[in-house]
Amino acid sequence: MRRAACYILMLAMLLLVACRGKRETRRASFKPHDRTEKTTKRGDNGSATTTVTDDDGWATLTIKLGRRDNHKLYEECREWLGVPYLYGGQEKDGTDCSGFVMQVYKAVYDRKIERNSARIFERNCEEIDKDELREGDLVFFATGRTSRISHVGIYLKDGKFVHASSSRGVRVSDLSERYYVKHFKCAGRVKK
Repeated sequence: MRRAACYILMLAMLLLVACRGKRETRRASFKPHDRTEKTTKRGDNGSATTTVTDDDGWATLTIKLGRRDNHKLYEECREWLGVPYLYGGQEKDGTDCSGFVMQVYKAVYDRKIERNSARIFERNCEEIDKDELREGDLVFFATGRTSRISHVGIYLKDGKFVHASSSRGVRVSDLSERYYVKHFKCAGRVKK
C-alpha cells in the first residue's frame, strides 16, 4: 500500500513538472507581432489607412497615414503591439513603458535615450504644450500616488499614443480616455 502511494505521488510530481515545463516553453516561443494582421487601404488622395489587429482584438492600431507621416515609426510600433508588460523588460517578449520607448527611439530615430520615464523627460526632452504634440513626441503621466512622472508613451497622431500598459502590454490608447486625462503630466519633444 505504501509503495503504491509513493508511485502515485511520484507520478503526480512528474505530471506537474511536465505541465509546468510545457507552459514555460509555450510562453518563451510566443511572439505577439507574429499574431498580428495588417491591412492597408489607399484612398484616392494618396492617404493610407493601416489597421493592425491581433488574434484577441484588443491591441489595435487604426490610423490614417499620409505621405508625410513617419511610416517607419508606425511599422516599428506595429511590431511591438501585443507584447506583454514586463517590469524592467525591453525586448519583444516583454517590456515596460520606458524600455519600449527606448527601443523604438533607437530603431526609428537612431537615438539613445534614458531608461526611466522621469529621467527621459528630465534629460532628453524639452517640454511642449499638449496642443503642440506631433508624431514621435512623448507623453508623460503620473500614475502613482505622487505627481512624479511614472509612465511614458509615444504620441502618434489624432490624439492616439502607443505605450506599454502594465495591465495590457503594448497597445494604442487615446489621450481623451478618462484615465489618461486624469493622470496626464506633460508632453515632451526629444532634443536634437
